Amino acid sequence: MKVLFVSSGNSEAGISPIVRSQGESLKRKGIYLDYFTILGKGTKGYLKNIPRLRNFLRTNNYELIHAHYGLCGVVSELSRKNEKLVVSFMGDDILSIAGSGGIFTKKSVVFAFINKILARFKYDQSIIKSRKMESRFIKNTNFVVLPNGVDFEIFFPIRQSIARNKIHIKRSEKIVLFVSDPNRVEKNFGLAKRAYELLNIENVKLKVLKNVDHNQLIWYYNAADVLMLTSFYEGSPNVIKEAMACNLSIVSTDVGDVREVTGKTEGTYITSFEHEDVAEKLQLALNFGKRTNGRKTIEGLRTDVIAMKLIRIYEEVLKGNPIRGDAIDE
Repeated sequence: MKVLFVSSGNSEAGISPIVRSQGESLKRKGIYLDYFTILGKGTKGYLKNIPRLRNFLRTNNYELIHAHYGLCGVVSELSRKNEKLVVSFMGDDILSIAGSGGIFTKKSVVFAFINKILARFKYDQSIIKSRKMESRFIKNTNFVVLPNGVDFEIFFPIRQSIARNKIHIKRSEKIVLFVSDPNRVEKNFGLAKRAYELLNIENVKLKVLKNVDHNQLIWYYNAADVLMLTSFYEGSPNVIKEAMACNLSIVSTDVGDVREVTGKTEGTYITSFEHEDVAEKLQLALNFGKRTNGRKTIEGLRTDVIAMKLIRIYEEVLKGNPIRGDAIDE
């Protein structure tokens, strides 16, 4: 089976570590796979890549294209010859993008609608990251729920004292970790900041991570006492799964598949969008005072497990039997 991954290449790391991790997990299972990266930002920037991809496909033969994110799906649809097309929707490409105050922007609502039309009538198979995205699709759309996996060889428990020595964090401090760019409106950093300030505990520090190398995050997850996620919306946030693979306590708004992923794991807390509630849950997580068993909880989300499910999806699509409406079994 020959597969082409189409994804953004605009970040400092080039291909997203999440996309690359999925691709490499498929390679380890025997799939022949190449990467094609989109260069340029915004709708116009993406569409300028159509001639590039068309030329690439003329000289390279693939059975299936797997596009990651809605705009990559549009570029792939307008470029493909007779390849089957699978599109992974990540969250805001179906849910829309939040602007000021968490209100969805008109442009993102329109684009989300276009994605739903294409998913229903053009794409061979759509993949969504959480069940909360299901209700947004047009009836009879071929979609399957399949979250991204987490690489257990990259993210694993390390003794907290060792992790803190590595990244120079004092042992006396309690660390609340926020892993995202605080300037991204949808991440709702204002809520995180207000909740932290309400705690007002001297030795509790809020550490915001922006543009940290993906492979270095393991040290921060293991050094921290709790991960805080306050997003307005998510698909299937990888920081939650990575933190759980390191047995870190979690406080998160009820977005994406966070409630499903964390399940009944002790030391993980779902909160509302009220800063008093977030602060209260942070206090509970800090009082928990030990590592969780999150790694055991998410064993079914290991990259190798997800890879086998993804291969099954590819096989069904190539046979002309797209899957509709539920998670895929191995």
